[in-house]
Amino acid sequence: MFLNFSWKEFFLGGEEWVFLLEIILRTIIMFLTIIIGLRVLGKRGVKQLSVFELVVIIGLGSAAGDPMFYKDVGIMSSIIVFVVIILVYSLLTYLIGRFKKFENLLEGKPIFLIQDGVFLVDNFKKENLGSDEFFSELRLKGISHLGQIETAIEETSGDISVFFYDEKDIKFGLPVMPHSLDYPLKNISKEGHYSCTFCGYTEEKQVGNAGTCKNCSKENWVEASYKKRIT
Repeated sequence: MFLNFSWKEFFLGGEEWVFLLEIILRTIIMFLTIIIGLRVLGKRGVKQLSVFELVVIIGLGSAAGDPMFYKDVGIMSSIIVFVVIILVYSLLTYLIGRFKKFENLLEGKPIFLIQDGVFLVDNFKKENLGSDEFFSELRLKGISHLGQIETAIEETSGDISVFFYDEKDIKFGLPVMPHSLDYPLKNISKEGHYSCTFCGYTEEKQVGNAGTCKNCSKENWVEASYKKRIT
């Protein structure tokens, strides 16, 4: 098995040592091409990316990567790919600026996820966000429960924009802290405000059977939180 082992083939495959110098030159050329390409795309192309922009960046990366170390891929053909991608991007950006429907088709639309401290369940399902992932996003913004939120929107970039209630208007809401939903209740042992673990709908409940949620018809509840935001 090891009799035919070759360190040269291990490190270089079928190429010669001199190809390492060619790789260095190819990489420098494509690196500079990437920088020029991103400068042409402008700041919008290198900030938070939409799906459309991400496809462009992946295309540029693929065009740049192969000629760096594949000898049979010519530099000129990759530069032509760069030019075509940038021209198509420029054309589509122009169309996006002129036609709103075209923009919505390529980049999507902002989605309302929370309104008045309650999940908009249908929109949330469309975005396929796991509750743990979403709760983590909210905690990073200093949020401990949904009653602090007037509106939350998922932007086309994937970022979450949150608009808060004034401190005097904060309501009881579903807690989003770790393990806050681990022990849901179907029977209430002490009266108070409770939140549906599925949609965040919150209401005051008496001792006894918790009943179903008026918003989503689910049956699991947790004690609601009324903490103020610390900014």
